[in-house]
Amino acid sequence: MQRIGVFVCWCGSNIAATVDVAAVSEALGHEPGVVFSTNYQYMCSEAGQNIIKNAIRDYQLTGIVVCSCSPRMHEATFRKTAASAGLNSYMVEIANIREQCSWIHKDKAQATEKAIILGRAAIAKVHLNAPLTAGESPVTKRALVIGGGIAGIQTALDIADAGFEVDIVEKQPTIGGKMTQIDKTFPTLDCAACILTPKMVDCAQNDKINIFAYSEVKEVKGFVGNFHVKINKKARYVDATKCTGCGECTEKCPMKKIPNEFNLGLDNRHAIYIPFAQAVPKVATIDPNACNMLKNGKCGLCAKVCSAGAIDYKQKDEIVEREYGAIVVATGYNPIKLDDYDEYAYSLSKDVVSSLEFERITNAAGPTGGTLLRPSDGKHPHTLVFVQCVGSRCSAEGKGKSYCSKICCMYTAKHAMLCREKYPDTEVYVFYIDVRSPGKNYDEFYRRAVEEYGVHYIKGQVGKVVPRSDGKLLVQGSDLLANEQVHIEADMVVLAAAIEPDKSARPLATMLTASMDTNDFFTEAHAKLRPVESPTAGIFLSGACQGPKDIPDTVAQAGAAASKVIGLLAKDKLTCNPCTAHSDEMMCNGCSSCEKVCPYGAISYVDKEFRMPNRTTAIRRVAVVNEAVCQGCGACTVACPSGAMDLKGFSNSQIMAEVDAICKM
Repeated sequence: MQRIGVFVCWCGSNIAATVDVAAVSEALGHEPGVVFSTNYQYMCSEAGQNIIKNAIRDYQLTGIVVCSCSPRMHEATFRKTAASAGLNSYMVEIANIREQCSWIHKDKAQATEKAIILGRAAIAKVHLNAPLTAGESPVTKRALVIGGGIAGIQTALDIADAGFEVDIVEKQPTIGGKMTQIDKTFPTLDCAACILTPKMVDCAQNDKINIFAYSEVKEVKGFVGNFHVKINKKARYVDATKCTGCGECTEKCPMKKIPNEFNLGLDNRHAIYIPFAQAVPKVATIDPNACNMLKNGKCGLCAKVCSAGAIDYKQKDEIVEREYGAIVVATGYNPIKLDDYDEYAYSLSKDVVSSLEFERITNAAGPTGGTLLRPSDGKHPHTLVFVQCVGSRCSAEGKGKSYCSKICCMYTAKHAMLCREKYPDTEVYVFYIDVRSPGKNYDEFYRRAVEEYGVHYIKGQVGKVVPRSDGKLLVQGSDLLANEQVHIEADMVVLAAAIEPDKSARPLATMLTASMDTNDFFTEAHAKLRPVESPTAGIFLSGACQGPKDIPDTVAQAGAAASKVIGLLAKDKLTCNPCTAHSDEMMCNGCSSCEKVCPYGAISYVDKEFRMPNRTTAIRRVAVVNEAVCQGCGACTVACPSGAMDLKGFSNSQIMAEVDAICKM
């Protein structure tokens, strides 16, 4: 018979304001097996933990139930408390009477009744709990960073500086990400390339960092400390060990009308190309969809002019397999496509551009050499209209994003300010819903655009942009402060498009068994206390894959993610989760259902000899669980048709005991 102690937390007024904690502890004190029940204002405090320790010792408790907040918050705290008092830490159950009770109810009587029910369910489970012992597993002291933008670069550099090996996997031919396409950064207006390029070079020269550019992660197996990853190195058709990046091949290639992705299609590139001058690695890449030699066996001019002999038309994709202790996701973002926004004439006029396209137009390394010219006719524009929140904070179903993209207000102010500074003859108008400038010196930066540079900010939205036959763009909008309609004859319209996670994020999350929100951003383990950790152990988040961020926030999160990885890799061994699956061999029928659904590859099958009632023997195929690999997700227990698979700490009988305790009410 279990001797159970119940400890009800007030959580200040979080629980006590809605739940009668004294009534809860009184009611639960009369449950079978409960020998001690009390309540305290802050059970997670040192004084509260001492109450638990003293009760374990004085009442010889064999199990405890803590009625408090979510186990995601303090389950580890209470388990350590129990262990320090000599009680197995897995004889502790948490009844969540804060998030699941007090925070969602207003009626105190109703909330109190529900808290008692949740406590009874936890007590019923403790009756069937058994002590569990955690094992240990070794840690592979290498990290994988998926994504080579500023987030991935900073994370890799910080991990490498601590002495651990890091691999960066980047799907583009070069690392650098979106920051390579930006001209100036707010609020300091310093050169983005001047900040980023040294870090890219540092990555390339660091002995601890290995760059897999033009590569993608194809498969991830294993668990924290022991991930097995397959990386697909796509064929460049150029030997990276021989290529010197001289660019001779790119100049001689006759196929030169392929839209340049780096400049967002505003100019063309050759079939063999180096994305930009500071590319790392600076190795040419052949586009197989454009190369005549690869398509029909004709040409081969790049091979003839390459003095290093680096061209290899027979090169194939290569699968590289590596072991890692930790994985950092830094897949970044993309601006949303604007093809559906016909009200702004984006698909009707070349002079309606996105903000990122505007960055390339004004960049010294861009298609116009940094001169502000209209894409349609190459003439200098004199009137520019910037439209903010295009696709952001949008409530229209199936169109746009409901969230704020965070960076748009500031980079629009930057664009407007640079236009007025470099071209004083321009008139610049900005249509906005709200100006959001929460960073250090951000509001001052925005005010400079208005007060010092004379940018016209109009609070209101643009209803329509109409291209005219004379090349002008008629912008119709509303000025909410003046309560009037506004008509502006513009030469260019710049749309501040919402940002969204990279399209590779969702399939990657499936491979990593990581959580995502409805907008396909990776979900952190806890928004406040564990902002750079995924709920999946060993998976960490860096940069805009977790939510919209500017460069300072991205770099800060990259450093935080790196520190978490370093803390993990510094350990020689990790404590395994003892709540693993196990198979009842007498019930297993060898159907393979559990093996197919296991995301960690922890289940295998063996042929085993069984003695039958008539004293004969029979060979049967049964499931075997590798407890070092199993992460206790429970997928196999649900899939098993015979009920042979069960989960330690969350067995079918324990779950049903909780259900019965609730239904008895």
